[in-house]
Amino acid sequence: MKKFCILIALLFSGLINAYAQSASPFKISDLHITREVLNNIDDKTLSVLTITNNGKQTFPAGGWSIYFNSRPMQVTGIDSLSAGIKHINGDLFRLYPLKGFAALKSGASKKIKVLSTEVKNITDLSSGFYLVWDKTPSKGYNIKHTDINPTQQVEKVEAEVAAQVFSRNKSIQDIPLDKLPKVFPTPVSYKEQEGAFKLTPEVSIITEIEFDNEANLFADELSAILGKRPSFVQSPVKNIIVIKKGNISGSESYRLSVTPESIVVTAAEPAGAFYGIQSLKTLFPSTSWGAIQKEIAVPAVEIEDAPRFGFRGFMMDVGRNFQAKKEVLKVLDVMALYKMNVLHFHLNDDEGWRLEIQGLPELTTIGSQRGHTIDDSKNILPSYGSGSEIGVNSGSGFYTRSDFIEILKYATARHIRVIPEIETPGHARAAIKSMDARYERLMKAGKKEEAGQYLLRDLNDKSIYESVQGWNDNVINVALPSAYNFLEKVVDEIRIMYTEANAPLATIHFGGDEVAAGVWEKSPAVANLLKTDTSIKGVDEMWHYYFSKVNNMLKAKQLYLSGWEEIGLRKALVNGEKKMVLDDRFANENFHADVWNNLSGNEDLAYKLANAGYKVVLTCVTNLYLDLATNKSFNETGQYWGGYVDVEKPYYFVPYELFKNLKEDESGNPIDKKKLEGKTTLTEFGKSNIVGIQSPLWSEIIKTPERFEYMLLPKLFGVAERAWAKNPEWAIETDTLKSKVLYNKDWSEFVNIIGKREIPRLNHYSGGYNYRIPTPGVSIESGRVSANLQLPGFVIRYTTDGTEPTINSTIYKSAIDTKGIIQLKVFNSEGKSGRSVKVQN
Repeated sequence: MKKFCILIALLFSGLINAYAQSASPFKISDLHITREVLNNIDDKTLSVLTITNNGKQTFPAGGWSIYFNSRPMQVTGIDSLSAGIKHINGDLFRLYPLKGFAALKSGASKKIKVLSTEVKNITDLSSGFYLVWDKTPSKGYNIKHTDINPTQQVEKVEAEVAAQVFSRNKSIQDIPLDKLPKVFPTPVSYKEQEGAFKLTPEVSIITEIEFDNEANLFADELSAILGKRPSFVQSPVKNIIVIKKGNISGSESYRLSVTPESIVVTAAEPAGAFYGIQSLKTLFPSTSWGAIQKEIAVPAVEIEDAPRFGFRGFMMDVGRNFQAKKEVLKVLDVMALYKMNVLHFHLNDDEGWRLEIQGLPELTTIGSQRGHTIDDSKNILPSYGSGSEIGVNSGSGFYTRSDFIEILKYATARHIRVIPEIETPGHARAAIKSMDARYERLMKAGKKEEAGQYLLRDLNDKSIYESVQGWNDNVINVALPSAYNFLEKVVDEIRIMYTEANAPLATIHFGGDEVAAGVWEKSPAVANLLKTDTSIKGVDEMWHYYFSKVNNMLKAKQLYLSGWEEIGLRKALVNGEKKMVLDDRFANENFHADVWNNLSGNEDLAYKLANAGYKVVLTCVTNLYLDLATNKSFNETGQYWGGYVDVEKPYYFVPYELFKNLKEDESGNPIDKKKLEGKTTLTEFGKSNIVGIQSPLWSEIIKTPERFEYMLLPKLFGVAERAWAKNPEWAIETDTLKSKVLYNKDWSEFVNIIGKREIPRLNHYSGGYNYRIPTPGVSIESGRVSANLQLPGFVIRYTTDGTEPTINSTIYKSAIDTKGIIQLKVFNSEGKSGRSVKVQN
């Protein structure tokens, strides 16, 4: 019997292998795809996709499809006889062979010319290629892929960008380290005194019971720096740090006094004590976190400080690409150090649901996993190059309840409140598909009523639409009672987690942006609701209906509604065209709107909403979107639809005079100030409704913690300064020339501080951060190559033989006369470098 079983097993195994070989007669690892960008034609880009067979077997002429993520693309010219490209959904496309496609023998290649939307930088390139055999449509195989970009065109743009950077850097003065203010962000009042406090491992701490949390966090950090945890004492001794309660106005305000005898932090409330300690930490030398210190000389200062805005936010998108809990904690560390106090946590989107919700397991078993699928029943389809396999990269992932509770506790201890965003009704595909899977599971089990309890789409809806990101099925049907069952279930589970973490929860963000035209127009559920509730005047008013119900649900739970600007807008006919206009019906409902759109025609939208009575968080794309590329370089990762954002854009942001800080349009060109004439200005009432500023970091192209940190830093310094520091003199000065002089002085001081003090601190703080090291500014005049830096404290090295500069290359000190190819690169104090710039002299 045993021998018979073995024989059957061998035969069965042989059949499986034979089937696999017939279904997949080719070794996929031998297949390679290259995309070569040829040139731009108007607003299109011509490229060549080359499929190469590097194996010994022949790659068949048919019976397969190649999937990939891309901007819109189509086969062009005569090649359309041999292959076609079809849009699947979102950014997923399928390349398939036609009759004219010939089998590829060993070593053979097939070139296919394609037209796509314009490729302006590496963000626009295709990714995530994988092959699916027709005989096994549920299985995908990742394919190796290479990009070849037009070298001459890329280097031309790189040289132009380097010249622009050089011009901007010319106003920067190199200020000696000892002449720079030693606390960042800029305090309200700062005075240096004589001497220094000698901080040693023998230091002791006196604190009042109200500040135990803050004192213990600081003691833990000193333990790592000094190699010994400070002792807590009751009465003053030598080498003492005092954290005490005092008559200080403002919950986040503090007084910091450092003398040779003691350090005293005075605050009225724990948040103030915490921020006083953060300022004290920035008084430490930048290298303090790199190794155990025997003694730290803390310069004597007298500081009185308070924040300008109560809302100092950073939005972290983990829906498009996931970041693990460890990275979230690192983000909280750097936010806390620079006194930012709101983490807007974007927890779901079309491409992923990232939070475990008890009772709704499909949200994470389905909605958090990306990979090849034919029906989204086991996972959702690939986006942003996540490929065919689930669980192997940032396309997949979620926070367990315990993870999320730990994040909440960590944030709360550091006086950062976490605002969870549940993106609805658009950008909700991951949730919709998850609830579809739940529906199917329970229907198969014969539980029809339970199956429909949390359904998010009308099963009979025939509406046709396409979102900005290319989705045709990503909007919750807001006529369904089950949609509100789902939202209430999610809200209740989130509230339970906040309660377990003892974390404050005042609001939940419900998104509201980018719902495409055509949604709900052919939904029977919507049509029935419009018949039964005549107060809803047409499909466009479903928007108001939805947020009215969500608002009432939140108010019943003592929460207020936050959302993107669309929560305060409605559709209306303007000159025969449907546009979003101000809707004052929710103006007195304490809605908090994150206003991102200050692009052409909407420069004053934030002020319109604030003047009407909405609470506004300035989230202006032109200055505060950290996911935008630093500049126009082809090799600089980042979006560009809203312009370009480097560390200076947030720095020169003027919250109460937005038109003053608009220097470039969304194409990166100087703005025409005449277009701003007649725009709505901020009233005093409106000013009272500006609650703060916030910078988002959307994650479409962010697939690793290193890339995340590269996009975050040093841009975040500009945000932190503008959110905390008082209104600068250059922003108040009405004389343009005087304002420019004042600005250049402050800008020089700012870049010297972050270049010489704060960025070096991040080499080791919280384990170290992968901040962006700038590219050098480069100019060629009269046959001489000159270079400069945006961030003093870094070093430019160069080569004259066309090779990449290294840590051993020549340090740039004066203009270079050598002819030929010059390559220049910026290095930090630890030998790490940024991208090089190549010029022909």
